[in-house]
Amino acid sequence: MDSFAPQAIPATAASEVFQLMRDGQARTKAEIAELTSSARSTVSARLDLLLSAGLLVPVGEAASTGGRPPVRFALNAASYVVLAVDLGASHAAVAVVDLGGEVLGEVSVASDITEGPQIVLDRVADLARRLLADLDLTPDAVVGIGVGVPGPVEHSTGRPANPPIMPGWHDFDIPGTLGRTFPVPVRVDNDVNVMALGEHTTRWPETGDLLYVKVATGIGSGIISNRLLVRGALGTAGDLGHVQVSGQGDDVACRCGNLGCLEAVAAGPAIAKRLIAEGLSIESPQDVVRAVERGEVEAVRAVRDAGRAIGSVLATCVSLLNPSVVVVGGSMSATGEYLLAGIREVVYQRSLPLATHQLRIVSSPLHGREALVGAAAMVLDEVLSPRSVDALIERRSRASA
Repeated sequence: MDSFAPQAIPATAASEVFQLMRDGQARTKAEIAELTSSARSTVSARLDLLLSAGLLVPVGEAASTGGRPPVRFALNAASYVVLAVDLGASHAAVAVVDLGGEVLGEVSVASDITEGPQIVLDRVADLARRLLADLDLTPDAVVGIGVGVPGPVEHSTGRPANPPIMPGWHDFDIPGTLGRTFPVPVRVDNDVNVMALGEHTTRWPETGDLLYVKVATGIGSGIISNRLLVRGALGTAGDLGHVQVSGQGDDVACRCGNLGCLEAVAAGPAIAKRLIAEGLSIESPQDVVRAVERGEVEAVRAVRDAGRAIGSVLATCVSLLNPSVVVVGGSMSATGEYLLAGIREVVYQRSLPLATHQLRIVSSPLHGREALVGAAAMVLDEVLSPRSVDALIERRSRASA
């Protein structure tokens, strides 16, 4: 046997130690042995594997209790990176994120999702290569890619499923296409699910039940229940934008083909359309936000009415799901308290008192970064899982040998 003796220890045992160290806390060999109920010699061999793979790093010495001070070890967050991708109807954003979840760099460009998957994903790959180069990183440093897209996704395959605003994307192999440039695991999900993960990871990690609501060109939600993302049987859980709003806009056609959907009544374009009909110089949802910021009464009233419509649907969701927190994000959340006031008014009035007793309804402060943070969190859970860590250790072991 060559000098790389730690290969004799099963990689799975080393990955178990790594799961303990994912919290970022520095620990000595003795502390790891105590927490894992393992012999010091066994822990030493497992640490050697993780150190050789670059997953852990020594970070100084602990206080001595007599003799030589023991070395402390911690997660080496800078050893590898993942790519986080946020695809919207009119933009593409890419971030490079380290193993600790810190965004090292990001870039966002105008990008029309209707250009089709090949053009858009080629653009994403080019952005990723340039961003890595700017950070003095090589493609070999990438160990995973997380992608959020503005439509339903079959999560097990990463393929879009009849996305209404993504013509040409149905059943397209996003993981396979990006995998030809970066041969690493690629995980894809609906953008609102990814945003819910980002919000939960960043601001509410101790909250077990959270509902994230995106109000933008469309309306959708991501459901966190018992700290896990709920996707439903076919990945459409949380699609509240196509719930009919009783007594409002019964004759308003939605892009899904039905009448009176929440999205057709209260999303950004619907608010803009109402204000145009009232004679305001409005061309887009962004103009609505600016009109609210200027204090234009008609815009404020329209946004609050939209909040009430959203609240009428969320009231049922709150009674059914009983979240601790409802987070409102998306471009229309920039209208601030006016949208939230309408939502709160109806939710607190119509939901069960017990369900709203400690309920918080807040806006997201992440200003569009939820999707990038969530895409990173989604793929980090994959690439730092015991199975993936085992594979990484084996790959580094073969390279060292």
